[in-house]
Amino acid sequence: MEESIPVIDVGKMNGEEEELKKLREACERWGCFRIINHTIPATLMAEMKSVVEALHDLPVEIKERNTHVLAGSGYVGPTEFSPFFESLGIYDMCSSQAMDNFCSQLQASPHQRQIMEAYGKAVHDLAMMMGKKICESLGIVVADFEEYWICELRLNKNDFTPESVGSTGVGIHTDSAFVTILKDDDNVGGLEVINPSGSFVPTPHFPGTFLVILGDIARVWSNGRFRNLTHRVLCKEGNKRFSFVTFLLPQRNSKVEPPSELVDHDHPRLYPPFLFDDYRKLRFSNNLFNAHALELLRFANS
Repeated sequence: MEESIPVIDVGKMNGEEEELKKLREACERWGCFRIINHTIPATLMAEMKSVVEALHDLPVEIKERNTHVLAGSGYVGPTEFSPFFESLGIYDMCSSQAMDNFCSQLQASPHQRQIMEAYGKAVHDLAMMMGKKICESLGIVVADFEEYWICELRLNKNDFTPESVGSTGVGIHTDSAFVTILKDDDNVGGLEVINPSGSFVPTPHFPGTFLVILGDIARVWSNGRFRNLTHRVLCKEGNKRFSFVTFLLPQRNSKVEPPSELVDHDHPRLYPPFLFDDYRKLRFSNNLFNAHALELLRFANS
């Protein structure tokens, strides 16, 4: 029987050692897992999807006003790598200034802003909590965890048509984040992840849940213990596909490296310390989205 994506019960995360063990195993073997029993209401997720759809209905010349704070953080249009994909972004989404700028650039209504702020606060808290628990699964407790990380919100659209069925929606890639909190489209599928056996498998619909994906920074931070998930989106049906994603990222000028507890004789350091901003520039300037940028940094003998 084929192994399925692990499911983690957020309601059991406090004080239940078995759930932390499941979390660690999911991070090590899969690099992703579903979370259930979180506290974000289904109504808020539905309202957020409506906002995403409305903003993507804007003319391209308005969407292009969504400028980049760091590489890839603003509007991204279709490319050869992802020909049907568009994305809008709010870097540091809990910053009132960042929200002001985004809403001004896209002429978002007060109601749309209210929904984005409510969802942003809720998913920010969820991302921070999951980040802490992932650290704790390796026995690492970070007292000032929230001071080191920020959240970037991305609003995604795949403009699929009947003619695009069978095509690639988003090319094979890993995320640059520590953790990704993905609210996928509950109606239009297409997301595929690489399972522990090395094969792409589809992610089934699981309404009301989030898919948590570990990115390149999780691999560096864990000194290779955690898997940075390789995934893609294929066009399976000719309908528009919307998703919204929260990336838990290091501060731009923060040094990325594993804690000293995770480096020892049996686990030598795999990557030299680097600044996150430099890493994002390396990925985007060279179109290295499938963990190739990370491998450029890896020590030769590791």
